[in-house]
This record gives sequence, structure tokens and C-alpha cells, in this order.
Amino acid sequence: MRSLTDVSSTSRAQAIARGQQQGRIQGDGPLAREVVTPSPRGIAGQAQAHESAVKHVTGGAAYIDDIPAPADALHVALGLSPVACGRLTSLDLDRVRALPGVVDVVGFADVPGQTDIGPVFPGDPIFVEDEISYAGQVMFAVAAESQQAARKATRPSVIREIARIEEQPACLDPVAAAESEVFVRPTHVQQSGDWQQALRGAAHVIEGEQFVGGQEHFYLEGQACLVMPTEDEGVVVHTSNQHPSETQKLVAEVLGVPFNAVMVEVRRMGGGFGGKETQASPWACIAALIARRTGRAARLRLPRGDDMRATGKRHPFHNRYRLGVDAQGVIQGGDLTLIGDCGYSPDLSDAIVDRAMFHADNAYSLGEVRVTGKRARTNTASNTAFRGFGGPQGMMVIEPAMDDIARRLGEDPLTIRKRNLYREVRDTTRRDITHYGQTVEQVALLHHVVERLEADSDYWTRRRAITEFNATSPIIRRGLALTPVKFGISFTARHLNQAGALLHVYTDGSVMINHGGTEMGQGLHTKICQVVARELSLDIETVRITATRTDKVPNTSPTAASSGADLNGMAARDACLRLKARLFDFAAEAYHLDHEGMNLADGELVSKEGESERRIPWGELVQAAYLDRISLSEKGFYATPLIHYDRVTGQGRPFYYFAHGAAVSEVSVDTLTGEYQVDRVDILHDVGDSLNPAIDIGQVEGGFIQGMGWLTSEELRWDDAGRLTSDGPATYKIPTYGDLPAVFNVALLEGHPNSMASIYRSKAVGEPPFMLGISVWSALRDALSSLVDYREAPRLDTPATPERVLMAAKALRARVSNAGDA
Repeated sequence: MRSLTDVSSTSRAQAIARGQQQGRIQGDGPLAREVVTPSPRGIAGQAQAHESAVKHVTGGAAYIDDIPAPADALHVALGLSPVACGRLTSLDLDRVRALPGVVDVVGFADVPGQTDIGPVFPGDPIFVEDEISYAGQVMFAVAAESQQAARKATRPSVIREIARIEEQPACLDPVAAAESEVFVRPTHVQQSGDWQQALRGAAHVIEGEQFVGGQEHFYLEGQACLVMPTEDEGVVVHTSNQHPSETQKLVAEVLGVPFNAVMVEVRRMGGGFGGKETQASPWACIAALIARRTGRAARLRLPRGDDMRATGKRHPFHNRYRLGVDAQGVIQGGDLTLIGDCGYSPDLSDAIVDRAMFHADNAYSLGEVRVTGKRARTNTASNTAFRGFGGPQGMMVIEPAMDDIARRLGEDPLTIRKRNLYREVRDTTRRDITHYGQTVEQVALLHHVVERLEADSDYWTRRRAITEFNATSPIIRRGLALTPVKFGISFTARHLNQAGALLHVYTDGSVMINHGGTEMGQGLHTKICQVVARELSLDIETVRITATRTDKVPNTSPTAASSGADLNGMAARDACLRLKARLFDFAAEAYHLDHEGMNLADGELVSKEGESERRIPWGELVQAAYLDRISLSEKGFYATPLIHYDRVTGQGRPFYYFAHGAAVSEVSVDTLTGEYQVDRVDILHDVGDSLNPAIDIGQVEGGFIQGMGWLTSEELRWDDAGRLTSDGPATYKIPTYGDLPAVFNVALLEGHPNSMASIYRSKAVGEPPFMLGISVWSALRDALSSLVDYREAPRLDTPATPERVLMAAKALRARVSNAGDA
């Protein structure tokens, strides 16, 4: 028998061995939780570090290109079209097959199954058959022994030798396409009341138009996948992907096999922002095709330039507004037209332009209005989802109108915005119903957010100081703007508002959760672990999450529309509730306890009967249930209630609830050069009862900066032939550390839970903060307006680059000069 000294020395040796092992097996795959210093409990509602935070900053997080591939894995590169419009008359792939290191080459004729991989509507061929629709469209793919050999075989010089193309004029103007009725999908109209009479009877009619630029996703991890063939006809697909189930479907259809032959796995993405919702699937389809043809693993990752040329962006929009307002600047009604530049195919453009129409009101009652959404076809890559999904472009039709109304009436823009906010019913006029028929609940909360930020940011004191400064500063002008956000939460495609989860409890008491959402850095996995920890009353270190896999939770929706935590959190909670009910039934019988008095608390089953209390540790309960043959696994499911929308009438309730927020931005503009800086930003954002305040504040900060970049510096440029020229970080400028405001105050609204039964009364936080960046653009207009004594707001298309700001300043000064001459 060993002595106590022997036992303690053994324990110390084991502790030392564990410490030495820590960090040495990271190559086996990163841990799914932070195990060093977890915050106390870490359940939902508490601030908790991202489950992969340490791995992110130390390089331990595994992305697609970090996954070890078999030694004989092939490397795939793409042959892209050099022209934007034309016909491919011949393509000699045999010459490519003869190049050094090339193992296989595939084109349109080599696809055994479906060749159209359009996600919703047809129109996206996996390879060019004959019609070329944009510069960067995939004509063929090369599989080679090395990445270098594959890329050499797809160089432009090779493509010029093997391809014969009859080039045709490209259409790059969505307005011209709309006028010629060249659309990817039919036009849609939403209408509320007699908008023509509203214009006729208005004291003032405000008109304007604006170009709203697109945006490159610029995720840190580019499009990438690794596909391995399996037994029989199947493949395993590792992909950086927001919609694994759709990729599973498309890969199966391209290969001509059942869905169950394809398993798609996503552990994490190095960013997505919508760019990997539909447009990660083509690369998986191509790699899977090669893997099945060769029987070897296939790795495909797009170089940044190819990625930017081959994939779609945020939709550019051309917006027009004609609004009738009364003497106080309150909108009575009008006519709004939104033309979305959809690129060459439908992709998700139907839903994106719909959401732009839904958000053409932002936070304001439009009265009797008609909103028309057009989906123009142009010869560019098919534009796709991007954070906000059309909502930001829609809001950019009403926010400039607010500034224009204020300048016409000589009022401060904030005053006009507050007068037009959705509000309670007054007299017989409903001012709490949107133009598509949904009642805006929590309108008092919307006002509270704006008024509190107005006070906390000291808006009016700063407004007076800025006005005085501008009156004596001939070159540097300062601007200030407060803009609100009301953003609808739900997929506008009703069937996507569902989610599943799979929960396993092991006999040592540890828990594994899997769900249909994907992690792209936004902290979804962390929040789901917190939900499970809260429901089972466990420390978060007891809960581990696994990669998203189509063989664990099937038929999932994309992680998009800010719905990841709402849907998957509720599904995970449902699984926990079902498992708890089973364990409670077991405990009542096995331990002779009162079922009604049971609950889980602090890692124990607690049962109260009168004054007496019994506590059973979680591990003991789980072990006893296992020995009694009680299932310790459960699935959960959730479908968002209440939502509906009738496209025929343009009326319904497409959103479960609205998230609100507001931002105040202050800028300084050099009117001789157009250069500017953002001096200060104050944000107050509504997230209901936050699931994780630390992560939510990070989402607000990041969303705002990304929105600011969209509206100021991120400019997409094509040459006259339709080739993208801003195809890398040297020519496409995302915000950097130096663009951060010198003063950046961000706060979450507390004490206002969601009025709808969301997960723990929280609200989505992924997309709504993006639109807070509109305040920077509006502040730039405010600064420029001071050049004409605030009598007008200049047209300022986006992105509002220094060049555009300078041209707007020159135009205003020219009008002042001409007026003086007259």
C-alpha cells in the first residue's frame, strides 16, 4: 500500500506532466475553449472572452490552409476570363494538360451533374460554357502537383493562347440597364396610401438622387477549401463558409450524388461578412469535382487579386427620392426608387433589394409613400450579401433627405430627424406603421436612445461651438451629425428562420454542443456555449463546442441576417430544456424527489421539499442516469414565430423585432484638399439584455468602423472594359488603425430587454451597428454645408473620398461666387 507521501508526489508529477504537455499538442487541433483563466462561470449574460481569442492572437487557431492535407494532395488554380462580355468560341484545354506538373484540367463539359450553381435562382454556371458575363468569370480549373505549377498554368499569357473570345461591349451602368429594363429579377413595389396626393398637398417637395458605392468584403482569410474523396462516391469538404448546408447541396448536385454523400465541415472563418454565404460554394464544387475525378485530395485557395475579381461585392445602388413635407419638415409621403447593381446574375439580389426597400425608412415614418426596387443586370461579378444585406443602401435614401429638409427649412438636421421618428398614435394618424405594414414596437425606446445620446454627447453645446468655429475658419470646417438606426431582425426569406442543435453530455459531466451556425470571428460559438452553461447551470469551462458539420445538424440556414445567436441559441436552449426534463424525470424516480421542486444550480441538482433540501452533484447525476440507461444526448430546434410577408401586396411582418441605435460623429475637413479626419464618435446601441457585453461592444465598434470605411475610403473601380482595377490593398483602402476617431465612446443601452421572446431577451448585434457609420458621412455633409451658411447640403456620393469631398466643396464655393456676381 502506497503512503500519502507517495500519492502526493505522484499527483505533483502528474501536474508537472500536464503542464509540460500544455501547448505541445496544438497541431492536433486547437482547443475549443479558453482553459487558463476563465471568468467566473461565464454563462450567458456575462462578459466572457471569445472561445478562440488566445488562439487568434498567438497563431494557434486553425484555418483552412492550416489543415494538414495528404502528401499527394493536388493544388487547384482557376483560369479567369480576361473580358467582361463576350462569347467563348474555343478553349483548348489539352494544351494546359500538357504543361509541367499539371494532373487534371476541368471545364464546363467535364461536370457530371448540374452545371448551374445559382443559390436561389438559376444563372450561375460553374464554368463558362459559351457566354462570358464578367471579367474574372471562371472558364476552367487546373489541378497540379504544386501551387506554383497550377498558377503558372492559369496565367493570362496561357489563357490568351488557348482561348478564343469574341469580345462584346460591356454594360457597367445599372441606371442605363434599368432604363432598358435589363434586370436579373422583376421589379418590386411597396406602397402605403396615396403617395401622389401626399406630394400634391405638401408645403415643400424635396428631391434628390445619390450614387451609393459597393464594398469589397476583404476578409482576412480568402476563399479557401480542402476536399477529400471518401469511400464510394462521397467527399469531405473543409471550407471557409457561412452556409455549409447549401454547399453540401451544390457539391452533391455538381457531382450527381445524394446529399448524404457529402459532408461539409466549418470550424471557423477568418472573416466572412456575407461574402461566404453563397460565394464560397463554387470553389468547393470545383475542388470536389477534381477530388472525385482524381481520387486525390484537392486544395483550392484564391489569391487576393483573383478573389476580388471573381467574387461579388456589396451592391452599389442608385437612389432617388421625392418627398412631400409640411411646414415643420414632417414627411407626408412621396416616391422612392432604389436601383441595385446586381452584377450578371440573381444570386441573392432579390432579397437584398427587398431589404433595401424595407429599410428605406430607417427610423422615420414616411407617411403615404411608394418604394420601388429595381434589380439591374450589369457585366460585373454577381453582387452578393454583405453585412446589412441591402439595409445600409436603403437607409442611404432617407438620411440625405433628412439633411436636405433641414437645409430647406433652416433647421438643425437633428431637429428634423427627431420630428420624423416613428412615434405613438396621435389624433387619427398612425405614425408607428411602416410602409410595408409592420407595426414598430418599442417606439418609445427609439426616442429614448436618440434623446439620451443627444444629452450624453452634449450635442447642442458642441453644435454651437462648431458653428462659431466655422464662421471664423476659412479653410478647415467642422461637421457634426447624429443619425439613428432601426434595423429589422430576421431573414426576409421566411423558411430560413430555423435552426437546429445537437447536445451530448458525457459520463464525466462534460458537455459537447453542436449547432448549425458558423463562427467567423463574431463570437457565436462563445455565446452558444454560454447559453448551454446557463441552462445547465455549469461553468463555461465544462462546455465545449465542435465544428459545424452537416452530418451533425442537417439542413441549416446560413449564418447571416444577424440571426446566428437568436436562432442557434434558442435551438441549443431547446436541447438543454429537453435533456433537463429527462434528467428531472429520472431523478424524481431514482432519488424519490419532488419533481416540482427541482432545479439546476451551481453545478448541482437541487431539490426542495418544504424546509429540507437535497443536492446532487452534476457529475453524480449524469453517471447515475447513464447506469440507468437514460439517454444523455438531445437535439433542439427553433423556428422564429409571427413573421410573414406577402410579395403580391408588399405588406406583412418580415421582422420579428427591431434593433435600435444612434451615433454622433464629429469631423474636420480641409476644404482646399478634401482631406478630413474623424475627431470624435459617441455611440449608444440597443442589444436588449446582452448575451455577452464584451463581445457585443466589439461588434458595435467593428461594425461602425466597417460602415465608416464603406462610406468614406473603400472605392471600387473598373476600367472602361469592365476589369476591376481596385483588386488589392494597394488600390482598395479599408480603414486602418490611423483612421480610428481620437475619441471613441461606445455604450450598450442597459435596462431595456427585448419586447419579443428572443434568447434571454437579447437582441442581435451583428449588422445593426454597421449603419451607425452613416453619421460620419452626414457629418461631412454638415461641414461642407457651412460653406454656404447651411443653406444647402451638397450632393456627396459615396464613398466620400477626399476627391469627392473636394469637388463638393468647389461646387458649393462656385455657387456662392456666382450668386455674388449676380
